Amino acid sequence: MGEKDLSEMVINDMKVEDLPEILAIENASFETPWSETLFYNELFKAVSVTRVARIGRRVAGYLCANIIIDEGHILNLAVHPDFRGGGIASRLIEEIISVMRAGSCRSVFLEVRVSNETARKMYEKFGFALLGTRKAYYLSPVEDAVVMVLRLT
Repeated sequence: MGEKDLSEMVINDMKVEDLPEILAIENASFETPWSETLFYNELFKAVSVTRVARIGRRVAGYLCANIIIDEGHILNLAVHPDFRGGGIASRLIEEIISVMRAGSCRSVFLEVRVSNETARKMYEKFGFALLGTRKAYYLSPVEDAVVMVLRLT
């Protein structure tokens, strides 16, 4: 993906009509993907913040998060294989941090597979720090999760 593509990227609220493309990305990205029902629930949950990154008409990536009182939690983030490594995930993270700051969040939490060094380094770039681990948090394959936190205050 080139600079031109990223300059044409727009981030919008996720919509029901985005779900077929989102599910394709989800299934290409994770061994235990979210179901359509899980995404649908996030679209209509009062505490949810859902975004899609679009290049042209294509959904290039998405992010689902929750804001509960003064805490944010990034639940799901993925980028289409054709667009990985081009900065889309970083732009989605910037967007959600901005939304959470505006929503008076004090901290943002997330879990990531221990083996996912690429994601961990990206989150560290934004100031996320290791908080702890959750043993056997992921299934298929079973793997620990690293819990990371970004303090906004």
